Amino acid sequence: MIDRFLLMQCFVRTAETGSFSAAARDLGLSQPNVSRYVAALESRLGCRLLQRSTRSLHLTPEGERYHAEARRILDALAEAESGLRSEVAPSGLLRVACPTALAHEFVMPLVPAFLRRYPDLRLDLQIADRFVNLVDERAELALRVGHLSDSALRARRIGSFERVCVAEVGYLESRGLPETPQDLGTHDCIVYSLLSTGDTWRFAETEVAVAGRIRVNSPQAVREAALAGLGVALGPAWLFDDGLRAGRLTRLLTGYEAPPVPIHMLHVANRLLPRRAVAFSDFVANAFSGIEILNVRTSVGRKGRR
Repeated sequence: MIDRFLLMQCFVRTAETGSFSAAARDLGLSQPNVSRYVAALESRLGCRLLQRSTRSLHLTPEGERYHAEARRILDALAEAESGLRSEVAPSGLLRVACPTALAHEFVMPLVPAFLRRYPDLRLDLQIADRFVNLVDERAELALRVGHLSDSALRARRIGSFERVCVAEVGYLESRGLPETPQDLGTHDCIVYSLLSTGDTWRFAETEVAVAGRIRVNSPQAVREAALAGLGVALGPAWLFDDGLRAGRLTRLLTGYEAPPVPIHMLHVANRLLPRRAVAFSDFVANAFSGIEILNVRTSVGRKGRR
């Protein structure tokens, strides 16, 4: 009888690599054997776990459910064995989801040192500004900006930052300086289409609807549009830091900013976190703790009402 643990390993690696041949390489087996073992597991369970085509493999709904449970079991077993062996070096494949601006500005510069520290670990950094479902996309960790509402996730706060309003100097010379958030109604605003509040910008004591001639779905594009003088922008203070230091951008509405925005490291609450994920979370949290612009603890003073 084929070892049930081996069947489970073959299925999980096939699901996570997307091919029998890649799973075979990872496990040190032949491709025909991996294919045969996955078929044997499906026969044992009485359902199809993988939908096969000539070019790709996809998890069926039953496969999605079984993968989540099998991944949890394999992680728990690996953690138990690791503890007994006093193993300190994390290994294996780690998938982490991260927003684009945060990834490019702060996370990617940390990756070389992280991989040097853990040579047996491989990192799959999934960079996107869309909402990532950790279970569906088989990511063990996600960095997320903003306040949380998903109770199925466990969060570790690793930083916080200000959102600020800025505009290019030439734009302000032609359009004037907004003195209150309500003044933004007479300005072109650069709309970030993936902002959780849509076309509404939040300030300390008010919200304002904004509009403009350009709408983008990338934080970097917001910065580029602001530097090009296309209007007023709202975003993380670190996104505009270089432009502010160079004098190309001017910070607006100081004193009206909303409270700092948190940055969290998330994982699925009911899943044992493998050692490689703990290592990454600790590494990034420690690095972020030394970056002043990611550790804003209190909001700035507010201006009085007019």
